[in-house]
Amino acid sequence: MRRRVGRRRLRVVIAIVAAMAIVTGGAALLHTSPFTARVVAVTGTHPHTSTAAIVTAAGLAHRPLMINVSPSDAGARVMALPFIASAQVTRHWPDGVQIAVSERIALAMMAGPANSWSQVDGSGRVLAVQPTQPTGLIQLVVSTAKGSAVPTGVGTMLPAAAGPGLQVCRTLPLAFSAQVISITVAPDTTVDLALNSGLTVVMGTVTDLTVKYQDVASIIAHASLQGMKTIDVTVPEAPTES
Repeated sequence: MRRRVGRRRLRVVIAIVAAMAIVTGGAALLHTSPFTARVVAVTGTHPHTSTAAIVTAAGLAHRPLMINVSPSDAGARVMALPFIASAQVTRHWPDGVQIAVSERIALAMMAGPANSWSQVDGSGRVLAVQPTQPTGLIQLVVSTAKGSAVPTGVGTMLPAAAGPGLQVCRTLPLAFSAQVISITVAPDTTVDLALNSGLTVVMGTVTDLTVKYQDVASIIAHASLQGMKTIDVTVPEAPTES
């Protein structure tokens, strides 16, 4: 009986030692060159962000060990890039990593310090700063009690005072959005639009925007604009022209 018990204990000890050896060997194997991130694929449309910049931000430029690649941390670093809206990092063992990205879309531009111009998206994030005025974007002007708001650098957010203007920028209907050349936010948070025809649209606050847009579109489509300078849609469904 004692011999049987002894044999059982020996078999248990041997099994434990074997399991530990397997685990130790497996861990050691994962720290060898075949298990490095040698194949990195970046997918998605990202015209404003180079593949190299994405790979570097993810920490994969120097082929780290796969076991050291944290998908959540790598994705967060990629999303810190100015134009990147989303980034999903997936490990594909033994040596592959995929980074799926999407980019933010610039909707407006703002004049900045030293004659610079900033591109901003619908959330108010500054995507790029350049010395020349961008084309194809609506100019956003934000006035506050302390003066005009100025973007503070790539990757930063516009102040809360820009909120009404950004909301209008995001929601402009196709019926006349191409005619809008600038959006101005006053200190009292009311909004005016300047059209390429020379018309000014007084929007008032950003409440009832859908009805106000319908008023503007209807006037532009059906009224004679000759001699008209202002369309006032401050009161929804009761626009005035002057």
